[in-house]
Amino acid sequence: MQSQTSPLILSFGATDPVGAGGIQADLATFAGMGCHGLSVITGLLISDTTGVEDQQVIDADWVSDQARVILEDMPVTAFKVGYVGSVENVSVIAEIVSDYPDLPLILDPFMSGMPEQGPDDDELLIAIRELLIPQTTLLLLSAVELNTLAETWREPTIEDMLAFDATRLIESGCEYVFVTGTQTASAEVGNTLFDQSGVVRQDRWPRLSGSFCGAGSTLSAAMAAMLANGLDMPEAVLEAQEFTVAAIAHAQRIGMGKLLPDRYFWAREPDANH
Repeated sequence: MQSQTSPLILSFGATDPVGAGGIQADLATFAGMGCHGLSVITGLLISDTTGVEDQQVIDADWVSDQARVILEDMPVTAFKVGYVGSVENVSVIAEIVSDYPDLPLILDPFMSGMPEQGPDDDELLIAIRELLIPQTTLLLLSAVELNTLAETWREPTIEDMLAFDATRLIESGCEYVFVTGTQTASAEVGNTLFDQSGVVRQDRWPRLSGSFCGAGSTLSAAMAAMLANGLDMPEAVLEAQEFTVAAIAHAQRIGMGKLLPDRYFWAREPDANH
């Protein structure tokens, strides 16, 4: 028998039947980067390539039991937390990860296209802000999502508060904040990594034409995999962006809706005509 050598990453998230986001996207990305993915299901989605139609949140006791059984059996290298579904799930996940303070926690709680839940959305954001973000190694969110989160502690404003809001999260205990969709030329996509010293790195990528689903999930899972493989944060962030851009560039149309990133682009036989 061969001893286990691949880093193990435990991912909390929803099941996406399409494989665009959620647990399925995480497992594919982890595998593509030499890691073995373990999963804790927080929700069930009804979806296709056009979007999510409905969701069912998994009971918090089930979330806790899934994770505890795995963690008692296997040496996990990193945590990734995606869609959490409920305040109760946030509480149990926060309690679980607090027992493993030395493991990196990658938090990507926003899932684009999810149906709105009204006032429950605000309560969920506050729970994430108070219980999970202070334990987080790397928080990923778009500039729009950062603004939405920031409105749980400040009044809405038209001013550019991105750096201020990122700093506020870092002061709460989050080690790094990675913001996508920061201001750039229209032909580019800009991403910025912050830590307690300010801007760590800024990267710009060509804006690819087309409508995609699952790019964010691919990016956060790739960052988790790079950290699990031992890279330091700035290098992990760069490598993950390069992987995600390539996966999007090789995106596939598997249905009548949006394109899906190809996380196994590196394994395809090159086209003889190119």
